[in-house]
Amino acid sequence: MSRSSHPSPFVVQPSHKHTQTFILLHGLGSNGEKFGIEFLETCINSHAQKLTEVFPGARFIFPTAKKRRSSAFGRVAINQWFDIASLDDPSFKRETQYDGLADSTEHLLKIIKAELELIQPEQIILGGLSHGCAMALSLMLGLDVALGGGVGMSGWLPFQRDIADLLSSQLDLSNEEPDDVFDTSERGGESTNRDAVEDALLLQKEILSIECNDADKIRTCLSTPVFIGHGQADEKVKVSLGDDIVRTLRSLGMNVTWKKYQDQGHWYKIPDEIDDIVQFLEAKTSLRALTE
Repeated sequence: MSRSSHPSPFVVQPSHKHTQTFILLHGLGSNGEKFGIEFLETCINSHAQKLTEVFPGARFIFPTAKKRRSSAFGRVAINQWFDIASLDDPSFKRETQYDGLADSTEHLLKIIKAELELIQPEQIILGGLSHGCAMALSLMLGLDVALGGGVGMSGWLPFQRDIADLLSSQLDLSNEEPDDVFDTSERGGESTNRDAVEDALLLQKEILSIECNDADKIRTCLSTPVFIGHGQADEKVKVSLGDDIVRTLRSLGMNVTWKKYQDQGHWYKIPDEIDDIVQFLEAKTSLRALTE
């Protein structure tokens, strides 16, 4: 594990009274400032509004990951939340991911806790792009609070197969067809066996090195509504990995909005995906866009 300190995040302050916070994580090899500037400049909805204009009360925080040796790119040191051996198969040599996930979790929890001293958890949105999406979703499942929302773009869920295997191994399939097991609606649905869900969340905490201090709160994170978007022509992170995210989160009983974008590669689709994210935030969270 890298022992260096974490870089300071790139922060854009609200133009109005602070009422909400977005914590958004960059992808492999990027950094908070580079990602943040581009994200806020290019995330324009169909009304030609930037997110800073849509949510003028929002503080946007873009943390930067440490430089770590990359198993996927010849051991070169790049900014990454955790090491990953293969983008084609994120479960390949997944043991390389533990140290970075735990270290980044500790750093990001400090940022979240600092915001919680100012606003309520339902006013915090946690999300990311690609590798940042993976880190954000993993952290979200390890929290003891329900955030306002989670937003994942063009990413995957670390240890998704382990979580799904743990859940499916305890399912009662006697009266259900396999294809129907995870077919819950966008509104969320009945999760799998209670013990299986809690075991999966305990596994997640173990992966992130988060202590379970209150067993009564372990399921609280499942109340966080989640938006997942993915380009169907994504050549770097397969859209099937987005399907896996949605299937697994819904099997935990989470409320997931799932959008695929035809002919879109490894990036967010403008303005379609931005419109969908804003609509999701308005419909599923306590956040409201600025209205004229």
